[in-house]
Amino acid sequence: MPELPEVTALADFLNRRAAGLAVARVDPAAFYAMKTFDPPASALSGLTVVGAGHRGKFVTVDLGTVHLIFHLAKSGWLQWRDDLPTTPPRLGRGPLALRVRLENNSGWDLTEASTEKRLAVYIVADPEQVPGIAKLGPEPLDPAFDVAALAGIVAGRRKQLKGLLTEQTTIAGIGNAYSDEILHMAKLSPFKLADTLTAEETERLHAAIIAILTEAIDRSIGQEAATLKEEKRSGMRVHRRTGEACPVCGDTIREVSFASSALQYCPTCQTGGVPLADRRLSKFGIRD
Repeated sequence: MPELPEVTALADFLNRRAAGLAVARVDPAAFYAMKTFDPPASALSGLTVVGAGHRGKFVTVDLGTVHLIFHLAKSGWLQWRDDLPTTPPRLGRGPLALRVRLENNSGWDLTEASTEKRLAVYIVADPEQVPGIAKLGPEPLDPAFDVAALAGIVAGRRKQLKGLLTEQTTIAGIGNAYSDEILHMAKLSPFKLADTLTAEETERLHAAIIAILTEAIDRSIGQEAATLKEEKRSGMRVHRRTGEACPVCGDTIREVSFASSALQYCPTCQTGGVPLADRRLSKFGIRD
């Protein structure tokens, strides 16, 4: 799933490619993706792309009087084309969810490879009209998100750090991948309860959030949309590195799997050398 660094880079990409150009037409290709219907997609024709930005994992495209906003979910992506096909896309065929054609016939497709169909598109006057945006927690790279702000968030929260970091109503933009990276840098167990953090651990967690996200954005900005996924994968130290050596201590990176996701961690760096139970095996009384 694209997280804060990738959506920041996608917004930068759209600013470089689309800002200042008028929209020729917008073609929805999958009804499930359209979460709003007033104004319709046809109302965007003739409007100029003022710029693009993001809120959490949402990409926002400012068209002056309205905003085109999309959330790529787990398996969605933006595919840019310098010369789009002249024929409008056929509804319900293939992975295409939405096509935006600009005045010079360039533009972008929003696609979703998964059968889950969670990609979402909104056309609204104000981004706060999108329910997911209205409920977002603070942006972690906002200057107001300091150590004191994080301390206030974790105080009294009987929630595991992995879940807290990925809870969008608590902190916006962090997902499965970067939460693994943040907890590894902070040397904290993903299962540690938030309200048990010491002041020093809270400072470490805050520093890791800033460092990991800033580093990832620095790597991603300037990339083409087509290369962002590989750039994300190449920068990971523990996420999806199960069985490899930890780049910090050399221990073997372990994994805990759940029904539809998994986390990776280093036992030496994060859990005092003790492997965590694999939740797939725990019902059989088997420990990893």
